[in-house]
Amino acid sequence: MKKVTTLGQFIIERQADFQYAKGELSRLLRDIGIAAKIVNREVNKAGLVDILGEHGTVNSHGEKVKKLDVYANEQFISALGAGGETCAIASEENDELVPVTTDVSRNAKYLVCVDPLDGSSNIDVNVSIGTIFSIYRRANLDGALSEKDFLQNGTAQVASGYIIYGSSTMLVYTTGKGVNGFTLDPSIGEFCLSHPDMKCPGTGKIYSINEGNYVHFPEGVKQYIKYCQEEDESTKRPYSSRYIGSLVADFHRNLLKGGIFIYPSTAKSPKGKLRLLYECNPLAFIIEQAGGKASDGKKRILDIVPTALHQRTPLFIGSVEMVTKAEELMRAYSEQTV
Repeated sequence: MKKVTTLGQFIIERQADFQYAKGELSRLLRDIGIAAKIVNREVNKAGLVDILGEHGTVNSHGEKVKKLDVYANEQFISALGAGGETCAIASEENDELVPVTTDVSRNAKYLVCVDPLDGSSNIDVNVSIGTIFSIYRRANLDGALSEKDFLQNGTAQVASGYIIYGSSTMLVYTTGKGVNGFTLDPSIGEFCLSHPDMKCPGTGKIYSINEGNYVHFPEGVKQYIKYCQEEDESTKRPYSSRYIGSLVADFHRNLLKGGIFIYPSTAKSPKGKLRLLYECNPLAFIIEQAGGKASDGKKRILDIVPTALHQRTPLFIGSVEMVTKAEELMRAYSEQTV
């Protein structure tokens, strides 16, 4: 009979992978798992209770806030605050950082960046959505807590992960020692190891991009789309276009099967639309640990120096060969326009 390893057991067994305070980070990851179970419960019954639809407010990015967004944000802030390992949280749903002021978190050493409910525009139509999180160690333990504490390169991440709420609910995370995935078993209420040592194929047959914005894309992106659509037996083209419109869902599929997800700059959003700290950095950390690649079209995502809490960036992420080819075309056509 196959041994079942729960998330809690796995974290304890792999504590040697943690560079810093092992027990604290273990508890922090546990707290995230607890919040994920609570959010999953509400996502699964969202059609039966009054938490679907819009909340009636707009977040800092000008996007209408859904009721379930607000609920998920509250649950993650509450769980992280109660655990005592987090001193502050940066969330997509809050304009400024959220300091954790509970007694147990007085001397906490970790910072958490979180997108509580990615893909929330799909909430009302029963499409997979998710949570993305990133954990940093606070560099300055003596001074007053400020936004500057969060402005660390992606290479400084202690851990990152995502939860996908779909046909099954999965939590995938890395601490810099490979990527592992856990599927929630509703019969026992535990995340169980289902995808050990996840690896992204070096290339794939899927490209994911919102082609409805084609006319607004940089020329290098347009040329890459044309490349994906050309017939070439040696490279098994044309590729298939698959775009869900939920970053976690598109990323998860391409991580497992191979592919590239692109959210480029556009004429309307010249700096891109996805947020660096709590969307791009955590997924970049995961994809690199799985053998893939993440870029803004020119340079490595994890090398970008953040200057603002809600900083945006273009994103090219997935299989190494596909991201590298997209970068080549971006460089070639940017040089032609200089």
